[in-house]
Amino acid sequence: MIIVIPGVFSPTEVERIRGHLDAADWQDGNATAGAQAQQVKQNQQLPLDSQLTRQLGEIILSTLGKHPTFISAALPLKIFPPMFNRYRTGETYGLHVDNAIRYAPGSPTPIRTDLSATLFLCSPQEYAGGELVIEDNFGSQRIKLEAGDLVLYPSTSLHAVTPVSSGARTCAVFWLQSMVRSNQQRETLFELDQSVQALTAELGAGHGEVMRLSGVYHNLIRHWADT
Repeated sequence: MIIVIPGVFSPTEVERIRGHLDAADWQDGNATAGAQAQQVKQNQQLPLDSQLTRQLGEIILSTLGKHPTFISAALPLKIFPPMFNRYRTGETYGLHVDNAIRYAPGSPTPIRTDLSATLFLCSPQEYAGGELVIEDNFGSQRIKLEAGDLVLYPSTSLHAVTPVSSGARTCAVFWLQSMVRSNQQRETLFELDQSVQALTAELGAGHGEVMRLSGVYHNLIRHWADT
């Protein structure tokens, strides 16, 4: 399931983040690419161990930790700290699958990559090309969002970034291990939770049907969660 979460950051917040990124020193993106990825990856990124990467990553994770749609969709258990990448004219990232296991800088704890996330940090009008292409059961989905919007998708998906033909595309990317490993189970829980939230707004939290469905939701989490 591909889930777009609009407006994670406001235009003012994005402008503040971009101010730091536009003035940063970028490195070749192949510095963190595996052997296969090096054949198809052409971009720049901030060093993973830089103070700016850590500071901006903490801002993103703090905001997402309070975002109800993100929590409902991802049910996060562990999150690989955000990385920041930039694609300029002619740069691209060919079709690939993300590594199954990642280690955060300086940490011996493995993170299983159940979900991949891209947070767009520039307007679609700032660059041509650069679409995120995700292969799913319904074919290729081409995604190019407004600045401040985020997309979540299964890390098992083949995906790519098409070549940028003008301008520059700046994003934050990260991976997370969910409490619920199965994509299908997470999708069921997300749809159920969205229904519970809608009924709560319409009928009130104390309504019998709302309480019953909420109980089903939490019992399914107890059954499926791996914590």
